[in-house]
Amino acid sequence: MVEVIGIRYKEAGQIYYFSPGKEVFQYGDAVLVHSQESVYYTKVVIPNKSVHKDDVPQQLKTIIRRATGDDETKHQKNLKEAAEALQIAKKKIRQRELEMKLVHVEYSFDRSKMIFQFTADGRIDFRELVKDLASVFRTRIELRQIGVRDEAKLIGGIGPCGRQLCCSTFLGDFVPVSIKMAKDQGLSLNPTKISGLCGRLMCCLAYENDTYAEAKKEMPDYGQEILTPDGKGRVTGLNMLSRVVQVRLFGHDQTTVEYDSEELQEFVKAGETHENG
Repeated sequence: MVEVIGIRYKEAGQIYYFSPGKEVFQYGDAVLVHSQESVYYTKVVIPNKSVHKDDVPQQLKTIIRRATGDDETKHQKNLKEAAEALQIAKKKIRQRELEMKLVHVEYSFDRSKMIFQFTADGRIDFRELVKDLASVFRTRIELRQIGVRDEAKLIGGIGPCGRQLCCSTFLGDFVPVSIKMAKDQGLSLNPTKISGLCGRLMCCLAYENDTYAEAKKEMPDYGQEILTPDGKGRVTGLNMLSRVVQVRLFGHDQTTVEYDSEELQEFVKAGETHENG
């Protein structure tokens, strides 16, 4: 077992493990870490705990130290100047007439580099832009092209549900989402109804997917002919969460009846037992 702490570089970013050394940390403590040849100001999101050595990187890094009040002041200054750098860089992009949208700028804590994140429809030749930015900010410049989901995560906003975006508040990693999830949950397949601000399928489609997938195994398919306590009929509706099956019975009156899924299963099993007996 290895003692570790979990840190995040951003509020809803991915969690990374570091060795706490001989110190004990609590949730929310600020620490300095060394990563990608630079020093970063980060927050602890998982206090000291022991994990199996196979669950952490082989080369587990140790934090540099606990952050001080002066470190916090420097971090806030970096954030302020990064916001100013964003506007300067946007002006440079317009001057170069580059087809790219600058989304976010950040300094490493030690100001050894600046990271500019942008979106674009295709590949961008930004070599001259890098030279422009380096001459202004006098540090190493990194430009990273990101996707629209990453853009939404960085900028944030209000989703169709009226709450702040999941990706910008608590989702550390994006999960795979498919149109099949919407179909299984009986949702409208209208793109405007199931897409988030990023234009991609909403991440929340995956939250209850396992529940719907399990229910689907236990229930008949829509349109299937089944045997009920009141005779044969065709499935015309399914409520996956409450496990209710709506059946239109065969006959002159075409009566529609709702049955509990478990009730139907027990009825079918009882009929099979009777036939086998």
